[in-house]
Formats: sequence, C-alpha cells, structure tokens
Amino acid sequence: MRGSYCSVHTHSRFCDGENTLAEMAQAAFEAGVVSFGASGHCHTPMPEDQGCVLPVDMTAYREEVLRLRGEYAGRMDVLLGIELDNCADVTPEGFDYWIGSVHRLRDSEGNWHMVDWDAQTLKGCLQSQFTGNSLIMIRSYYDEVCRMAARKPTVLGHIDLIAKFNEDGYFFDEDDSRYRFAALEALHAADPGETLLEINTGAMSRGYRSVPYPALFLLREWRDMGGSILLSADAHRAGDVVYGYVQAAELARAAGYERSALLTHKGREERALVI
Repeated sequence: MRGSYCSVHTHSRFCDGENTLAEMAQAAFEAGVVSFGASGHCHTPMPEDQGCVLPVDMTAYREEVLRLRGEYAGRMDVLLGIELDNCADVTPEGFDYWIGSVHRLRDSEGNWHMVDWDAQTLKGCLQSQFTGNSLIMIRSYYDEVCRMAARKPTVLGHIDLIAKFNEDGYFFDEDDSRYRFAALEALHAADPGETLLEINTGAMSRGYRSVPYPALFLLREWRDMGGSILLSADAHRAGDVVYGYVQAAELARAAGYERSALLTHKGREERALVI
C-alpha cells in the first residue's frame, strides 16, 4: 500500500523546474505518494517571466501529463494542475485542480513587484515603492491574497510568502498585531469548504527558511475555521518531491491537525497524518 500523502505542487522544465515531468513523476512514485500532480506556473503578461512559465498554448504540457497518467494507471494517480498567479492572463478551466498563489504585490501606481525573488529585490521594492513602510507593503501583499482567496482555488498557495526572507525579522515583526490582522483578513477571505491551505516546504528545500509556510497562528485559525490542510513540497527538482514532509506534519500537529488532505483522481480525501 502506498503512503498517506501526495505531491501536487511541483514544477518541471515546462516552467522553472530543473527536471522533466517524467523525472518528477518517477521520483514521486519512488517516494510512495498516492498521487502526483503537475502544477506548472501559468503564463503571465510579464516579459521577465517568459521562459520560466508555461506558454499560452499548453497543449504539450497537457499531453505529457496525460501520457504519464496512462503510464502510471493503477499504480499512482497523475493529476493535471496549474499554479495560477495573481497577475495571470489565463484561467484555470480544464484542469483537475489549481493552486492560487500571489508572487507579486502591486504598489499605489499599479506596478507589480516580486516578493520571493531574493531579499535584495524585496528590500529595493520596500524602499523605492513603499517609502520604507513595511506595513504599507504588507497591506498591498495581503490585499492581493484576499482577491486570490476569494476566487476559491483548490489550494491556496504559500499564503504568507511575503515572509520568505523574514525569519530574522528584518522586514517586519510577524508578532505585530497589524501584520497578523492583515494576514488573518486574507485567510478569512478563503472558503474552507472549497479550498485547502497548503503547508509548503519549498523555501526550506531551497535554503531560504528553516520552517514551512504558513505561520502557526494562521494554521490554528484555519483549523478553527474548519479548514483542511495539504502537505506540499513546491518541488522544483525531482529530489524534493516530498521534501520536509516530516516537519510539515509536525507543524500541522502543533496547530491541532490529526489529518491532512490528498488530491486524487476521485477528488479530495483526508487521511491520518502518519509521517
């Protein structure tokens, strides 16, 4: 019997991943997952994204996922997904599931700025676009998360990505009531009956964080809202398809969870956290 977890937040060479989809699926199968999902970064109108996101014509991507579905039929579910960005110019129709994520914040002039590229880029954005006021920057980011959450994605991706480079508290105080208010307001925009909140270990595997997203206070609030969680590696290489799942499960238990959700060909189901 295969494990009690899935790997459905993954990226391949179709976008900004290091491995082919076949290599990612094979690694997931060898890791014992119930289901593997391809969730390539959707196309955006941003010139700097081209080459790192799926093309407008996603035919080749779809065909490869469906080919792998046939190859692993009866052994591992293979799902066709997409990670939809907040500045996307495509829709999530026609996919088994979609991850709604915010990678950019918008300033008062309507310009977009990456929040997860590197710490120096975020620092420059804070100084040049938000006059060094981290609370204004935070408000802008979580306003975008509110809008994404309200769209009822299958999975709400790394909800507090703005904290990626903030483990030392350099950009803002995550215990500040004003920060928490903005984050919780965004969380409350999500529908726990429709959306899963992921516990994402992607920044850990790439050396940016020592703990998963999201913060414990958000997970506890989500539990109180009746929401379910999904373990996710946000893997950009084959070796990371279930990276940090032990730590993710520990965080889930600290928030009061005893079960986590899986996405399968039958839909969403929940199993005991046995990692």
